[in-house]
Amino acid sequence: MAIEARLSLRQSQRLVMTPLLQQAIQLLQLSTLELQDVVQKELLENPLLEEVPADGGETPDGGEVAPSAEATPAPTVEPITTDPPPTAERQTDDLPFDPIAVLFDEPEERSLVAQEEREDVPFENFVRSVSSLADHLEEQLRFATEDPAARRIGAEIIGNLDEDGYLRAELGEIAPRCAATPEEVERVLTEVVQKFDPIGVGARTIQECLLLQLRSNPPVDPVSVEIIERYFEDLSRRRYQDIARALKLPADRIMESVEEIMGLEPKPGRRFAGNDSRYIVPDVYVIKVSGDYTVVLNEEGIPRLRVNALYRSLLRSSGDEARQYVEQKLRSALWLIKSVDQRQRTLRKVTQSIVKFQREFLDKGLPYLRPLSLRDVGEDISMHESTISRVTTNKYVETPQGLFELKFFFHSGIASGDGEMVSSVSVKKMIQDLLANEDAVKPLSDQEVAGILKGRGLTIARRTVAKYREELGIVPSHQRRLQPRKR
Repeated sequence: MAIEARLSLRQSQRLVMTPLLQQAIQLLQLSTLELQDVVQKELLENPLLEEVPADGGETPDGGEVAPSAEATPAPTVEPITTDPPPTAERQTDDLPFDPIAVLFDEPEERSLVAQEEREDVPFENFVRSVSSLADHLEEQLRFATEDPAARRIGAEIIGNLDEDGYLRAELGEIAPRCAATPEEVERVLTEVVQKFDPIGVGARTIQECLLLQLRSNPPVDPVSVEIIERYFEDLSRRRYQDIARALKLPADRIMESVEEIMGLEPKPGRRFAGNDSRYIVPDVYVIKVSGDYTVVLNEEGIPRLRVNALYRSLLRSSGDEARQYVEQKLRSALWLIKSVDQRQRTLRKVTQSIVKFQREFLDKGLPYLRPLSLRDVGEDISMHESTISRVTTNKYVETPQGLFELKFFFHSGIASGDGEMVSSVSVKKMIQDLLANEDAVKPLSDQEVAGILKGRGLTIARRTVAKYREELGIVPSHQRRLQPRKR
């Protein structure tokens, strides 16, 4: 076949993601705190953008005077409605919106949260930062000994502990680093570090960790110590009858020691893990007013933006190069103003739709959470599922039932006996309640839980019960037997 060059025309449609469109989509995914950072950064980088003064006074650069609070009518909060969203908007040839309206019109919606007098966040809502395990141990080391050599060895030992509190380095590896012998390191480990709080820290194996905890609270049960020292493998495999025969003791006596051992902490450093505590700021508030639910956006901290009048006048008096720069910044400023406004409108519509679907949950609580998909909300407000997914990412809503992530309301469903769908979250709550109230001696198996739920009109497979139980962090029935309850 001969190779030849040809010219051909092809017509196709495709979506081109311009930088401005990418910015608008990105703003949908940002939380309120992240949006504040983006707006503040843009205020610093774009000279055409300025913040509307809170008192509505005249700015020193000659910007237009914003209408005073007294001259503006009080904003009204939109109730939950089923009316279709408006689609007609003013357009221009150059921009996908009317710049005159953005520059000079007052916003149609303004959150009550941004205008009401708000008290400071209660002190008890903040969580203090928890010190790390290493910090906690080093503080005890300073008071435990005044010997510089012992402190140096102790600090090296603490530096080699993992997050669970176990020593993962060999004593022979630690000794050269602190100019000591392995025997000196062993002495500091056993006489100093292993006596620190939490008890069991500095252990090299789980057996040593459990023995340290048992011997820290006299009187020490010799049977429990012997079980850990000699029959730890049988204990981990729950061969209690074999242990009883080996020790020539009644099974009841062995079970008493087993219960004591089960009450010990196999990971003494656990309570120092995950010290990244954050204070969650709701992006939306759902407030019940006169029997109906109202959606209020949290716009506190998000400045109201406008275009600086001084730079706007340069469009008429500047040369071509300066005019091109001002036009570029103007387009960027207008797009940001419109994108922020559109983000707030979309967030409000999505939350209103969720409230409409989940009204029974807001009235009665978690057992009444209904199954909901992104498609249901998208069809309700005439938006694509991807838009719903973006606008519900990393955002929280404060409701009469508590603080929830917006993604929390989207779950699959399970058919009940009367044909209605029950949310998987509600089913998990039923399973959690059943296992919390079970008999400690005869815990419920997954099959028994499935049978109880079937009696309540929910046909659910045993493997589904096992899956939900694992997601709740609950161990199987044979491991829950004789497991001490949390007090």
